[in-house]
Amino acid sequence: MLGNSQDWTPKAMFFTKGVGRNKERLASFEDALRKAKIADYNLVTVSSIFPPGCKVLSVKQGVNHLSPGQIVFCVMARQDTNENGRLIASSIGLALPTDKGQFGYLSEHHSHGETNKVAGDYAEDLAATMLGTILGVGDIDVDASWNEKKEHYRISGKIVKSRNITQSAVGKKGLWTTTVAAAVFIL
Repeated sequence: MLGNSQDWTPKAMFFTKGVGRNKERLASFEDALRKAKIADYNLVTVSSIFPPGCKVLSVKQGVNHLSPGQIVFCVMARQDTNENGRLIASSIGLALPTDKGQFGYLSEHHSHGETNKVAGDYAEDLAATMLGTILGVGDIDVDASWNEKKEHYRISGKIVKSRNITQSAVGKKGLWTTTVAAAVFIL
């Protein structure tokens, strides 16, 4: 960093998710943020790099480091619908390298018609694929079974683990339904 600038590299982060419903689209989003316990902050979405050495905290631990009105950086997935019976999902995937000095990847996925498991697996695969391209792991077959992909990660010796947080919901008649999933950074 130049001069006396603050170090903007996150030291910790937490995963959170929520679903909201309201007659108004924006109020539905606000409700989803409330359920995710991040409505009190000014959220700024950023791209997908998980900093080296960043710690993953619980939601409760994470929000204890934040103040209402604070500008907070996050990777967020958001989906909404006002269609009765429409399945929606929002998911954040994380892939971490074996080398703790190397950055990891976060991915966001927003979908229609996917269950928690399908959307979560996709977001996790996407994060691992993005990390794999940087680490020289090679192409990862996203259509392969979960065990085959995990074996590929293990054999490469470069991706240590992956995970996701996913929120799905079904639209209700006369209401907007919004799902959010987020990786919230703490500076």
